[in-house]
Amino acid sequence: MSTQRPLDRIDVGIITALQNDARLSNKELASRVGLAPSSCLERVRRLRARGVLGDAEMRVDPAALGIGLQAMIAIRLGDQSRPALERFMAEVPELREVVALFNLGGEDDYLLHVMVRDTEHLRNFVLEGLAARPEVRHYQTSLLFQEIRRGGVPCYLDV
Repeated sequence: MSTQRPLDRIDVGIITALQNDARLSNKELASRVGLAPSSCLERVRRLRARGVLGDAEMRVDPAALGIGLQAMIAIRLGDQSRPALERFMAEVPELREVVALFNLGGEDDYLLHVMVRDTEHLRNFVLEGLAARPEVRHYQTSLLFQEIRRGGVPCYLDV
C-alpha cells in the first residue's frame, strides 16, 4: 500500500500549468494555483521527487534546422526473438533521424517517427537504416502533413 498522499486539485493545477508553460516562474505558478510561493515550490519539489514531474523540454522549429519532412514508419519484424527485439530497440533510436520509437501491440511491432531534410533523405534512411536490417520484414511509410499537438498528459482527478 502506498504511503504517498494522492494528488489533489492544487497538484493537478501545478501539473497543468507547467505542461502549458514549463518556463513559468515559481511566483507566477504560485499565483495561478493560489498558493504562497514557498508552498508552491515545496509542492513542485514533491511532485519531482515522486517522478510525476520530469525535465522540461524546449520545442525547436524543425524547418529552422532544415528539416522539411516528417514521417511515421510502421515496422514489422521477422525475427521476434528477444535478442533481435532488444537489439532493434537499442540501435534504431540512436539513428539521428529518429524522434521516437513506439513498441506496439497488434499487426505492426513498432511505429517510428522520423524527421528528415527531404524525400531523398527519407528514401536513403528507409533503405539504409531500416530495410537493410535483417530483422525487418515489412515497413510502411506515411508522411506527416500537419501536427496538431494537444500538449501534455491529461491529468484525471476527481476532487
